[in-house]
Amino acid sequence: MRAVLPGRPQPKLQALSTASWDGLRIVAYISGHALIILRGAQELLQTIYVNETELLEAVTIDEATGRIAVCGGSDIFIYHPYWIKRETLKWSLAHTFRGEKDGEIIQTLSWGCTDELLTGGSSLMIWLLSNTPQLAWEKRLANLVKFAQFSPDAELIATTGYYDRLVKIWRRLAFGAGNIRFEVSYLPHPAAVTGVHWRKPYHRDQSIENILYTICADQMIRVWTVMDHQAPSILQLWAEIDMHASIQPRDALKAYGDRRYGFIIDSRDFCAATERAVQQNADNKDNPALEHIIEVARKSPEICVIIDDRGYVSAWGLENIGCKAKSPSDIFNILHVEGLNFSFVPEVAPEEDYAQFSAFTSSTSEGSLALLVHYFDGRIEWLDSKVDTFFDPTPRQNRLTSRGTWSGHTAPIKKIVRNASGHVLVSRTDDNNAMIWRQKSHNAGSVLVRQSSMFSDEHIHRTCVIGNGKFLVNLHHESISLWDVRPFHAERLALCSFQLSSKPLCVLLIPTADRNVDLAYVATVGADMKGVAWEIHLPSNDNQMSNANGSYVHLREFCKFSLGLEDDISYILPVDPAGQQTKISGFLDLFAADIALSYTFRGTIHTWAAKVDRDNSKMDWLLTSTVETGIMNISLASGSSIRKAALVDEDRTHLTIWDTSCGQLEFEEHFSPCDIIRDLDWTSTPDMQSILAVGFPHKVILLSQLRYDYLDSGPSWTQIREIWIRDLTPHPIGDSCWLSNGNLVVGAGNQLFVYDKQIEINNRLVTELRIPSYGNLFVDLFDVVSRLNGPLPVFHPQFLAQCILGGKMNLVHYILTCLHKKLKFYVDGDELDSFLELPLENFYRDPDVGAPSSCPLFNFSADNESLTLDENIAAILNGNLTRVTLPQLSSQEQFRLVDTIECVATVEKHRRSMDDNAARYLLFFRQHMLRRSQGVAHSDRVTWREIIWAFHSGSQDILIDLVSRQFNGKMLWKSARESGIFMWLSDATALRAQLEIVARNEYMKTEEKNPIDCSLYYLALRKKNILQGLWRMASWHPEQSAILRLLANNFQEPRWRTAALKNAYVLLGKRRFEYAVAFFLLADHLRDAVDICINKIGDIQLAITIIRAYEGDDGPTLREVLEERVLVDAASEGNRWLASWAFWMLNRRDMAVRSLISPIETLLPPTPASPGSPGMIGLQAKSYLSNDPALIVLYKQLREKTLQTLKGATRIPPVAEWSFILRNARLYDRMGCDLLALDLVCHWEFLRGPPPSTKSLPLGLEKTELDYRNLLKRRSSLVVADMPASFSFSKDVKSPTTPQKATHLKPPVFEEPDVNSLLDSFGF
Repeated sequence: MRAVLPGRPQPKLQALSTASWDGLRIVAYISGHALIILRGAQELLQTIYVNETELLEAVTIDEATGRIAVCGGSDIFIYHPYWIKRETLKWSLAHTFRGEKDGEIIQTLSWGCTDELLTGGSSLMIWLLSNTPQLAWEKRLANLVKFAQFSPDAELIATTGYYDRLVKIWRRLAFGAGNIRFEVSYLPHPAAVTGVHWRKPYHRDQSIENILYTICADQMIRVWTVMDHQAPSILQLWAEIDMHASIQPRDALKAYGDRRYGFIIDSRDFCAATERAVQQNADNKDNPALEHIIEVARKSPEICVIIDDRGYVSAWGLENIGCKAKSPSDIFNILHVEGLNFSFVPEVAPEEDYAQFSAFTSSTSEGSLALLVHYFDGRIEWLDSKVDTFFDPTPRQNRLTSRGTWSGHTAPIKKIVRNASGHVLVSRTDDNNAMIWRQKSHNAGSVLVRQSSMFSDEHIHRTCVIGNGKFLVNLHHESISLWDVRPFHAERLALCSFQLSSKPLCVLLIPTADRNVDLAYVATVGADMKGVAWEIHLPSNDNQMSNANGSYVHLREFCKFSLGLEDDISYILPVDPAGQQTKISGFLDLFAADIALSYTFRGTIHTWAAKVDRDNSKMDWLLTSTVETGIMNISLASGSSIRKAALVDEDRTHLTIWDTSCGQLEFEEHFSPCDIIRDLDWTSTPDMQSILAVGFPHKVILLSQLRYDYLDSGPSWTQIREIWIRDLTPHPIGDSCWLSNGNLVVGAGNQLFVYDKQIEINNRLVTELRIPSYGNLFVDLFDVVSRLNGPLPVFHPQFLAQCILGGKMNLVHYILTCLHKKLKFYVDGDELDSFLELPLENFYRDPDVGAPSSCPLFNFSADNESLTLDENIAAILNGNLTRVTLPQLSSQEQFRLVDTIECVATVEKHRRSMDDNAARYLLFFRQHMLRRSQGVAHSDRVTWREIIWAFHSGSQDILIDLVSRQFNGKMLWKSARESGIFMWLSDATALRAQLEIVARNEYMKTEEKNPIDCSLYYLALRKKNILQGLWRMASWHPEQSAILRLLANNFQEPRWRTAALKNAYVLLGKRRFEYAVAFFLLADHLRDAVDICINKIGDIQLAITIIRAYEGDDGPTLREVLEERVLVDAASEGNRWLASWAFWMLNRRDMAVRSLISPIETLLPPTPASPGSPGMIGLQAKSYLSNDPALIVLYKQLREKTLQTLKGATRIPPVAEWSFILRNARLYDRMGCDLLALDLVCHWEFLRGPPPSTKSLPLGLEKTELDYRNLLKRRSSLVVADMPASFSFSKDVKSPTTPQKATHLKPPVFEEPDVNSLLDSFGF
C-alpha cells in the first residue's frame, strides 16, 4: 500500500495520542466516530468504528499496557491490544461505561497508575478498570475542563478550564481504591492557558521530579517544578521563555509572522535521537552539525522549540530544571534559523487556525526524530528528520521530510471521481461534503495531497472535474453549479437552473479540439435520452470574462439536444478515461473516443461520442456501438474510453466483460452469493492494455486482459492481484478510482487507501511469466500486464500455430531453423531477439508458396544448412530447449514450443503425401495427443476446427492410416470420438469399414470378449449375423441363450420389433443406455436410438455415426438431427466450425460459407425454440471464441471451391466481409500476432463486385445469365460447378471440372428446389 488517508481528524485538543509500547510506536487519533490506529506514517493497523456515538471527543494511549481509551458524549470505551500469531496487532473492546450523571460530556482522558483512568468534563472522575469499571473518585468543577492530565508518576493532576488563567494542581494525598484524596494549589497566568505538557521520564519506573510546561496566550512558555517543598504552592515557576522575542529578524527586509507555536522535546527523546544519529554517522567523522548536537546532548537538556508561520525556528535548551541555584546558562540557545516550512494554510477560519505538535524518537531508518503536527483545519502531518539535520545551526533547506499526511472525511465516502488526466480526484459523502485531492511527485513516488474541500447547501447528484482539476461542476436535481477548487476551501462561482422532462442521470465533460483551455462544455442526459449542454468560461488570473454589469460570467446554457434513441434506457454514465490522452481530432466518426455508455433494461448497451458545434450552437452525438448482451436488469456497468465494458447482473454476482467495438463477450464469471460486486473501474497501460478493478464489500480484485488463445480456448482475462481491506477497516468499500500512474484509490468508510502498482515477485503469475526483478522485491503492474499482452516473439507456440493454420508452413520451418541456429551457441545471459533478427518483410511480403529450400524469400543462409525442420534437427533443437530458458516464454509456453517442434517434424515426414488441410489436422491432432499424454490437455477430444480441416482434406486415406497408428491399430470408440474420424470421413464405404474395425476392437478389448460391448456398432452396420456368431462363442455369459433366441427371429416382422422395443425400454430403466440403443436399432427405431445417444449418453458424435452407418448421409434422420439439434447447438454456442460442417452435410454449401461470417442464428428458420428468438441466444454464442481468426482461412478456401460456395459468398454484404477482415486483423493483434494481421490486410482479395440484381427477371431466366466465377480475380477455372441441373449455366460457359452427367448423381428422393434453396447434387 502506497499511502492511507485514514480520515479527517477531529479539531479537538485531545484528538491525537502517541505512545511507545512494547517497542512499537503507536499513534491513535479520532475522526468522526472512528478510532484510527497506526504504526507509522503509512502503516494502518486498525480502524474501529464506535457506532454507539456520533462523534468522538478524546483519545489516549496507556504507555504501560497499550490500552486505548476513547470517549464520545457520556460514553467511555476501553480497547485492549492482542496479537494474532505474533504477526498482526489488533485491539478489541474490553470495557464500555459512562458516568453516573446522565448528560455528563467527557472532554478529556488521561491514564494514571495501574488501571486508573482520569476523565474530565464538568467533573473530574477517576475510574478503576481492574475488572468491572468502578468510579473511585469524583469532584465537581466550576468550569468545563479544557486540560486534565496525570503526571507520569500519577501523583499530580494539572487541570484548567476554557479561557481560564489558572492552572489547578491536584496533589494526591493517598493512594488506594477507597481512599483517594487530593490537595489543590494554583499556578496563576496573565492570560488564558492554551497548552500543558508534563515532562516524561526516561523509563516509566524512574522516579524524577515532575516538571510542567504551560503555554499561555501572552506567547510565553512557563516552566514549573518543585523547588521548595515547604512553599504553599506545589509547583513553582522556574523559568519563562518569550516566544515572540525568541524569533527576531536578522534581516529587516524579511517579514516575520505574528503567530507563534511552541512544543517541547523531552530529554529522553532528544538524547535517544542523538544516540541514533551518532550510530548512523559512525563512518562520517567530519560532521560539524553532529558535533554541535552531541555537545548539547551531553547536558541532557529539555528542548523548547518555537516556530512561526513563516518558517523561522528558535530552539532553547533547558538544563538543571528544578535546581534552587539557578544559573543564567541553564537556559541556552541551540539554534535560530529559517527554512523550517510547515503546511500552515493562510486565511482559514478562526476555529481552524490552530496546530498542536508532538515530538518523539523515530523508529524509521531514514530519520531519528519524528514530529506529528495536528492542524485543526483537518490534517495530521508526520514529519521526519535526523536530529543533526534539524538542529544544524547553519542555513540549509529541507530540515524536515514529510512522510505522510492524514486527512479525509468524517462520514462514509459515497463516490470518487477523477479528472480526465487522472491527477486530481474528488471524494464525496452523502452529506454533500467533498474533498479534492491532487497527485504530487515525491522522492519515494507519488503522493495524494489535499487540494481543497467543499460543502454544498444543495444535494449533489453527480460531479465532474474540469479545467485540469482546478474547477468542479456539480449536478443538482434542477440546477448545475461551478466551483473553484484552487483555494483550500472551494468557492462557488456560478449556479444555473435547468428543466428536463425526465430525471438527469449523469454529467459529462464534452471533449473539444479547441486549444482554449479556459473554455469547457458539459452536458447532462435524462432518462428519456434528452439533455442540456452548458458552456463554461473558466476564470484565470489574467483573463476574466465579464458582462455589461461587470460581474463575471462563468456558466451559461449552450443548447438542448436529443440522442434520438427511443428505448427503455435504464442508465447512462460517463466512461472511465483509459490509455494515453490523445489529441481530439474534431471529427465525429467511429474513431472518436467514447464519452458515455448507456444500457437498457433488456441488456442492450450503447456507446456514444459527441462533438461541439460552436458555429451552430448545437451538440452532435454519434452512436458508436450497440451490443445485445441479453443480460436483463443490469445493476452495475462501467465502460472505458478504449471500448471495453463491464456489466453486473441484478444479483450483483455475475460479471461479464465485453469488447464494444465488435460486440463480443470476453470474460464471464459467477462469484459466490456473499461476494456482492459494488464497484467497477477501468484503467490501462500506456500500450492500451486494459485493467479492471472489481470492488467487493471488503476486497478488490484486479483483472488484466490476456492474449486471445483459440487453440486451447483459454481465458482472455485473469486475476493478477487481490487487495484485502478487512484487516484495516470493518467498513465496506464505497467506491474506488484509478490514478494516472496506475495507483488505485479505494474508499471505505471515511478513509481512502492508496495502493501502488507494485506486485510481489513471489506472486504466482510473476513467477510463471519469468519477469526479471533485478534484485527488487516488487515488479511493476504495468510490466506484468504488458508481458501478458502485446506482440509475441516469432518462436512463440501461438504464433507458430497461427502460421500453420494460415498455410505458412514454410515460414514455420524458417523460424524454427533460425531458432535452432541461435540456440546452438546460446548461453545464459545472452540476448535473444524476439524476431530472431529476421527481416520483418519476410513475414508479410508474399504469400507462403513453394518449398522452403526453393523460395528466394528464405534463402538467407550463407551456408548450405537445410531450412526444413526434419526429425533430426527437431531433436537437437528440443535438446537445447531443455537446457536454455527462453526469457520471452513462460515455462508452460516453452513446453508447448517443444511439443510444437516435435509435431512439425512429424508432419514434415508425411508432407509430400498429404494436402495442407490434412497437414493442419495431423499437426494439431498430434499436439493434442502429446498434451493428453502429459496430462495437460484441455479437452478429451479434438475440436471441430481440427475436424473441419480433415473433413475438407483430399488426403483422408493417409489420415486414416496415421490416426489408426496413433492408437496402435486398436481404435476403440473412445479413440474414434477423440480423433473425430467419423465426423470428417466423407466416403461412406470407408466410414463403414472403420466402424467395423471399431466394433471388432470393442469386442476384443477385454479378455472375456463381451458381445454387449460391440452390439451397438454391428447393429448400426446392419450386421446382425456377425453379432449372432459372437454370442454363440460367449458361452460364459448368463444372457447368451436368451439373446440367441431373440436374435434368431426375423425383425422385419412387427411382433419381433415390438419385442426388441420392450427390451430397449427395460434397459433404459436400468440405465444401460448403450445396450438400449442396440435394441432400438434392432427394432429399426433409428430416431429413438439417436435420441438416447444425444440426451442420455450425451454423445452427438455417436448419434451421427450411427445415422451415417445405418441410413447413409442422404436419409431424413440425419437431416433432422442436423437441422433440429446440431445447428441449434452451433447457434447457441457460437460454434461456426460446427455450423459450417452441418450445412455442408446438408448440401447447403452456400450456407456453409455464410455461416463463417454471418450470425448463425440469422441463417436458421425462425421458430419459437430457435436461438434467433429473443432471449434465446446464450452468452457463449457471443463469446470471442466464436470468432476464431482461422475461420478466414477456411472462408477463403471454401469461397473458391465450388459455385455454390461462391454464390454463398456473394450473399454476404461487402460491408460484412470488410468488417470480417478488420475484425480478424484485430483478433490477430489481440493474440499478439501483429505480423499476421499486417499480412492479412496486405494480401486479402475481395470479390470483384456483387452480382447484378435479378429481381426484375422472369423466374425462368433467373440466374441463367450470371457466372459467379467471373467474380474471382484468379483461378476461376478451378471452381467446381456444383449448381443443381435446373440452374446450370448456358452452353457457352464450360468448365473442365464440371461433371458431364450431373443429373445421374441426384438422390432418389430429390425434389426440384426453389430459387432460394440450392442443394448440392454431388454429395461428397
